[in-house]
Amino acid sequence: MPVSNNEVEKMFDEFADLLEIKGENQFRVRAYRNAARTVGGLSGDIDKMVARGERLSSFTGIGKDLENKIVQIVKAGRFELLEDLKKEMPEGLVQIMRVFGLGPRRIKTLHEKLGIKTPEELEAAARNGRIKELPGFGRKTEQSIIEGLGRIRSTEGRFKLQLADRAAGLLLEYLKAEKTVRQAVIAGSYRRCRETVKDLDVLVTCDKGSRVMDHFMNYDNVEKVIARGDTKSSVLLRSGLQVDLRLVPQESYGAALHYFTGSKSHNIAVRAMAVKKKLKINEYGVFSEDGRREKRLAGNTEEEVYNSVGLPWIDPELREDRGEIEAARQGRLPRLVKQEDIRGDLHTHTNRTDGKYSLEEMAAAAQRLGYEYMAVTDHSQRLTMAHGLKPADVKEQIRQIDRINSQSRGFRVLKGIEVDILEDGTLDLPDEILRELDVRVCSVHSKFNLPGKVQTERIIRAMDNPNFNILGHPTGRLINERPGYEVDMEKLIKAARERKCYLEINSYPDRLDLNDIYSKTARDNKVLVAINTDAHSLSDLDFMRFGLGQARRGWLEKKDVLNTCPLEELLRLLDRRR
Repeated sequence: MPVSNNEVEKMFDEFADLLEIKGENQFRVRAYRNAARTVGGLSGDIDKMVARGERLSSFTGIGKDLENKIVQIVKAGRFELLEDLKKEMPEGLVQIMRVFGLGPRRIKTLHEKLGIKTPEELEAAARNGRIKELPGFGRKTEQSIIEGLGRIRSTEGRFKLQLADRAAGLLLEYLKAEKTVRQAVIAGSYRRCRETVKDLDVLVTCDKGSRVMDHFMNYDNVEKVIARGDTKSSVLLRSGLQVDLRLVPQESYGAALHYFTGSKSHNIAVRAMAVKKKLKINEYGVFSEDGRREKRLAGNTEEEVYNSVGLPWIDPELREDRGEIEAARQGRLPRLVKQEDIRGDLHTHTNRTDGKYSLEEMAAAAQRLGYEYMAVTDHSQRLTMAHGLKPADVKEQIRQIDRINSQSRGFRVLKGIEVDILEDGTLDLPDEILRELDVRVCSVHSKFNLPGKVQTERIIRAMDNPNFNILGHPTGRLINERPGYEVDMEKLIKAARERKCYLEINSYPDRLDLNDIYSKTARDNKVLVAINTDAHSLSDLDFMRFGLGQARRGWLEKKDVLNTCPLEELLRLLDRRR
């Protein structure tokens, strides 16, 4: 089972957290954190690098000892030291690590001072007011702990789309290696590109006598077999993700794909249309209900299923019963934006702040993707933890970009910044510096707890500045971890339209912000949306596909997306002084 860079990074980070809770040497803790960042930022696949015998210790932050551990992880598919350390620690402490805002040092304090070992004990201590008595804690901390534990319970068993995507890709590759498999596709919420996925529903058609079910059972990422049957089996992967595999006859493939893709409410609406036509639709096909004998009419393809009720095929991302059926009836379905429509990325970071690669390396990677342009938007000065750029740093980066562009043909590096929106609504760099840039992504990175009216006014005040272009990750949420700050998004969308500003769909898998609902609201209000990756490494540029899924769920077409514009048109749209 291949191990991804992201998986190794998370293992090292979790190991460092547990070491810190345990009170281990800080040099050792820091070594694992540094190695985690290095592995996460590698442009190549760590498993392929190991297979080729590449010297990992040549990379900053990876010594010979850690190189050996990475090799062991890649070959074994697991990190035995991490598993052993987890067994040493109270199981509940590992679960508490999921509470946003409780870092390892705070967890260590709670464990040592209050004897807290489980989420239940943590919640009881917060509700009883015991935590606020500790130095460095307070009432707000107690409230955020209670809210954080509630979020964990509400999202229990749901996995971010990126993890599901990784598991789905590897599983399909493995299944298709069985020569008797004709078709293998993953349906469910994964196919609809929902931002979190509960399980993977895999549909397979195959030759008669196929041993695909045995092949599935032998997948080396299987942790536990839940159920085994001739046409349906369920397993639990090592990641905790459940996979259900169903063998379906070719004649039922389209009907099964429609049924298991969902959503439930969409399927109910389609079946209601079928009933009016005296038809029955289920996972086996489309049948007439005249007389005593059912007659099979369709089911080989999804198109047949939709056509049986007088509808055209509907993109999976739209199947949420949010008006798509009426739009299909009226011939008004959107032509959803696609990867080939994207001409560039307007939100990326380099190693001048908290990115992992140089400007030249990021630009070269964007060119390899076939982009026409890429904006470098390193952080502004207020974000000191990310080594934010001061005015003099921005000027130096402008000169660097000019040098690169003077030597480039057919590709343009845009001068940009991710500038902080300060508490009073001003921007974190002087206007005279901001005016020299092509694009300004303006983001909230502090004071998340302001009242909704105040937060909304703060952002609108920032939009009043003619140097404001794109509102970055507009709600500030982190999926399954942190809710967005309180803000009137409909009011912000209206303000953006009036001021010729734009909103971002941040494609980073932890964010996917805007969500699908607000993306559609922006579209309905004729506010363009920029689909950006917020890339901090070369591999992060591939996150564009997650943002595209969110955009498609929000009904966005090519014309609704800022970075589908050719360069000259884009620059015109970004210049609010014209």
